[in-house]
Amino acid sequence: MLIYNAQVMTPTGRLPKGWLLADGTRIAAMGAGDPPAFPDHESIDAQGLVLLPGFVDIHVHGGGGAEAMDATPDALRTMARLYAQHGVTAFTATTWTDSDARITAALEVILEVQGRQPDGATLLGAYLEGPYLNPIRCGAQSTVHIRTAPRDEATAYLDMGAIRLVALAPEFEENGWLIEECARRGITVSAAHTAATYDQMVAAVARGLTHATHSYNAMTGLHHREPGTLGAVMALPEIHAELIADNIHVHPASMRILYKAKGPDGLVLITDAMRGAGMPEGEYPIDERIVYVKDGAVRLPDGTLAGSILSLDLALYNLMQATGESLDVLWPTSSLNAARQIHVADRKGSLEVGKDADLVLVDETINVRLTVAEGTVVHRAGI
Repeated sequence: MLIYNAQVMTPTGRLPKGWLLADGTRIAAMGAGDPPAFPDHESIDAQGLVLLPGFVDIHVHGGGGAEAMDATPDALRTMARLYAQHGVTAFTATTWTDSDARITAALEVILEVQGRQPDGATLLGAYLEGPYLNPIRCGAQSTVHIRTAPRDEATAYLDMGAIRLVALAPEFEENGWLIEECARRGITVSAAHTAATYDQMVAAVARGLTHATHSYNAMTGLHHREPGTLGAVMALPEIHAELIADNIHVHPASMRILYKAKGPDGLVLITDAMRGAGMPEGEYPIDERIVYVKDGAVRLPDGTLAGSILSLDLALYNLMQATGESLDVLWPTSSLNAARQIHVADRKGSLEVGKDADLVLVDETINVRLTVAEGTVVHRAGI
């Protein structure tokens, strides 16, 4: 596949007019100007649009009426198809706090389905959000099943081989061993649904924690005498900060503050999307409870936010608007930074020869026109 007449966003800058050749699943060649002749390849005229690395959503629970906790192949494939429509070429399916049996079932299916999908984003594995959280910062996570990390249970999850990121409350000493064990295995550890103090966060980083789940949300806020979880996220360079840039979870001014603290390399855009993403407003199940999708937000009956219906293309646009920064500066927040955090940046997250042909063609306001996942067109809109 040859894509030409594109503004190609490379790690060293934008090529105002360039081309990219995908051969099989990989990027075979790319360059500036008009391409050489490749007669045996399909040619796509990009019409001057911007070619970016495919988006990578590492924190997403569901969409299209399905969720990872449904524990069915059809649910994961439905999610993969929806995400591709919004430029996502790779994702990690995210679980939530539940019983051991239900989490295990979800992980088993993720392990079974992971890899290339015929008509959607590539499933890279699992993001374990909970159950090892703090109930006083539970958000929409079910307090019935929140617990500290039993060695047998948590080790069994890790041994399955699907998990790429574990989100937990680091202030509990009973979770400390899990931070160290994940770091030993090369699994990223994130602070999530936590009341950790600044000093507890510093100690967790020393044990191997390098990530923060949906920054600002479900964590201790910044105070000038106790910087708290948020202060640690902003101040410690080891921590990469997730952001739900839907203008609901986080005010645009707060997005700008976080961006100033972390920079374009320390921010990871996520959606935290749930079953109602890509669906009409109405009621949707979350475990044994019901949430309400209305006016762009997802809430429990008491008004607590419960995930989002955000898409990653809109998240990137919202971040551009909030910060005033250009796509040339911010593109890593939607792809490369996430790929680095789950240790797949050797093959995903940027447009470089030899990497996977994960591509998204957008206009300057991030309307997605073409999505290519590992060399296969999985979404096309008027191009």
